[in-house]
Amino acid sequence: MALQNIAGVSIKGMSACVPANKISNIESPIFAAKEDAERFIDNTGVAYRNIVGNSGICTSDLCVAAAEKLIDTLMWAKEDITCLIFVTQTPDYILPATSCIIQNRLGLSKDCFALDISLGCSGWTYGLSVISSLMSNGNFKKGLLLAGDTTSVTKSPKDKSTYPLFGDAGTATALEFDETSAGLFFHTGTDGAGYEAIMIKDGGFRNFYSGDSVKDKEYEGGIVRNDLQSILNGPSVFTFGITRAPQSVNALLTFAGVPKESIDYFIFHQANKMMNDKIIKKLKIEVEKAPYSLNTYGNTSSASIPLTIVSQLKDVVSKGQHKILACGFGVGLSWGSALFDLNNIACTEVVEL
Repeated sequence: MALQNIAGVSIKGMSACVPANKISNIESPIFAAKEDAERFIDNTGVAYRNIVGNSGICTSDLCVAAAEKLIDTLMWAKEDITCLIFVTQTPDYILPATSCIIQNRLGLSKDCFALDISLGCSGWTYGLSVISSLMSNGNFKKGLLLAGDTTSVTKSPKDKSTYPLFGDAGTATALEFDETSAGLFFHTGTDGAGYEAIMIKDGGFRNFYSGDSVKDKEYEGGIVRNDLQSILNGPSVFTFGITRAPQSVNALLTFAGVPKESIDYFIFHQANKMMNDKIIKKLKIEVEKAPYSLNTYGNTSSASIPLTIVSQLKDVVSKGQHKILACGFGVGLSWGSALFDLNNIACTEVVEL
């Protein structure tokens, strides 16, 4: 198992940004009738989503806005931030790495370590493990983990199985070298045999873009998409999620030697309500300890865990010490859990752009 115990790093703050364009699923024309929309909302938990639409806003724009807000709140000097990790599956360009562009936009030091990570639903937990590892020896004193996606642009507006589920968001997590830190614990895993369950077939270097890539294909009633738009095999992903997430949480608790009862909050990737309810039930977690942001923001991919903390627990994590267990799972197929303390962190309001 991929298990890590990383000392010497503390989370100092979190922020999140969403597009100002808010969509109501109950009014979505993708559903044939209001009863269909109501059934979808009941099953998935997604009533509203903030999406970029045709605004031209990219994931990097959302993450930069979140980072600027957090840096101001922490009153950090930008030249002191020398580590930047950007996690997304919707970068600005195929190349260069978007983290390089963000370093310049934020006005960070040219001595800044900058790296892109291409992961979705598990991306924040993976990114947290990477930046914590990099910072744990003290050479990087302050770092930013930016995680977000604008996955709505990869969904077909004619695909009722995906389009009403996903929202867009960018987040920023500030970390600092701290020799007194209790440390962070991680459990991560990958099953690439299931990669086809969530994917975009064309537009990469395996299957180049062609004229056929933009031709719509009808797969079943209400599911029409082209090969530049995202596939989601719902049953396969559901089975994967309700199996791997509980296994990962239990493996991490055992590794860390921490009883489940001592966890103040469990923050799960906001996949959909039916899946997450099943995971929570299997783990026998009190529902009050597993907050949701699905209703308001939908599935925001790599942004969902920090967005849930910022939007649902801002007043809680800003005061006192709280033990958090976060678990992300999905595209890849990939999963990762993280156990950490939040102690009087700077937590901003959700910014709209």
